[in-house]
Amino acid sequence: MSGIHHVTAVSGSASRNHDFYTRVLGLRFVKKTVNFDDPATYHLYYGDETGHPGTILTFFPWEQAAAGRNGTGQALETAFAVPAASIGFWTHRFVEQGVSHEAPVKLLDHTVLAFTDPDGMRLALVGAADGRAGPNPNPDGISAEHAIRGMFGVTLLLEDGQATSAILTDVLGFRRGKRDGALVRFEADAAVGNHIDIREAQGFLSGRMGRGSVHHIAFRAKDDDMQAEMVRKLVKHHGVPTTEQIDRQYFRSVYFREPAGILFEIATDEPGFLVDEPPEALGKALKLPQFLEPRRAEIEARLPQLQIIG
Repeated sequence: MSGIHHVTAVSGSASRNHDFYTRVLGLRFVKKTVNFDDPATYHLYYGDETGHPGTILTFFPWEQAAAGRNGTGQALETAFAVPAASIGFWTHRFVEQGVSHEAPVKLLDHTVLAFTDPDGMRLALVGAADGRAGPNPNPDGISAEHAIRGMFGVTLLLEDGQATSAILTDVLGFRRGKRDGALVRFEADAAVGNHIDIREAQGFLSGRMGRGSVHHIAFRAKDDDMQAEMVRKLVKHHGVPTTEQIDRQYFRSVYFREPAGILFEIATDEPGFLVDEPPEALGKALKLPQFLEPRRAEIEARLPQLQIIG
């Protein structure tokens, strides 16, 4: 199975971030943990009812971070899939909730509703999902009929997309699809998280990481063997090295910089988010990996207060 596993971004206030993604967008709060490399910072996960790959958007809430700057060498926009008939519902909801958004437009056969979160992260809803009822973990005005189904994809803004395109198709399991001007779409076979768009733009300022920026994009590997084969292709065919495999508790990861400098990850589907708590308890307790458990009291004392809804 190929496609996006998850997208990780940088936010400001953890409580504001949680409120927006659970109450306004209706996503499930799947996991409350910490950045394993910086345990004084939360790592918050949102997705469907059990956090299936392709539904997950995660955040490092760095409350003092300066705002990022959009530019080349960055993920420009992260999009979710909703039923095509639900775009009107979401437009009305964004007006009611005071969400900054643009008028819906047509792009490559889909209606797209672009908006931003409270930290200025560029997002979109794409009318691409089928009409079957989806998960409805947060019923605050969002019926199962209109609920977000998962990721649609991510748009990359690159000066030259050729080398990145080659990695998407040769290593990460995407196929080159339609073009619309400077934008080229790549498609994978997963049900969700199955699009990467490359928009080429020369002469732009390079992007700057910060609040409202995508930190990295993770792509799916079914298991360790598939991940190892992807790493082999990266090195042999493209001369791109990766990190050693790192255990992230809910998946096992390797990281690399694609040719334009964006941080990519290859994450295994296994073991998933139910490895340390049952479905009904997801997101309710602070979960730490075993190597951080001896420091739990210290870590909890340093983390900012997170106001949880519901």
